[in-house]
Amino acid sequence: MKIVFALIIVVLLSFFITAQETEELAGRKAPNFVLENLDGDYVELNQEIGEGPLLLSFWATWCKPCIEELAEFKKLYNEYKDKGFKLLAISTDSERTVAKVKPFVKSKNYNFPVLYDTSGDVARIYYARAVPFTVLIDAKGAIVYSHLGYMRGDEQVVSSKVKEMIEQ
Repeated sequence: MKIVFALIIVVLLSFFITAQETEELAGRKAPNFVLENLDGDYVELNQEIGEGPLLLSFWATWCKPCIEELAEFKKLYNEYKDKGFKLLAISTDSERTVAKVKPFVKSKNYNFPVLYDTSGDVARIYYARAVPFTVLIDAKGAIVYSHLGYMRGDEQVVSSKVKEMIEQ
């Protein structure tokens, strides 16, 4: 009985922890990084900053909430990409599952850049302790929003922030 009670407590705590806005990054300059994309080219964050809002989405192929969130971010990207909005989907798949990334992305017809972070180094510098993890960066390179987890409706918060940043 004690084990069942302990498991219930752990599940409840993880539920409350997984969907939360994180404040430890807001206002800070986004740390630069260089990661490889699906085509083997290298993408540097500092080269992507400047036109408009930039969204980093840390995800993995085995993460169902990540997949749901990326479907919503794809809609957001398609709506605002012509207005300077950029999206970098950063796969945190390990060496064990990284081979699934490219076929998965192709099957979903993602038209935004997908980068590999198999070592987890970039996830660590952004304090992405779990996935999905979202970071929104303004045109000056400052982090304006970060969020851990995904529940239906979270994308509306990101969408309103992106729209507000584009209209400024």
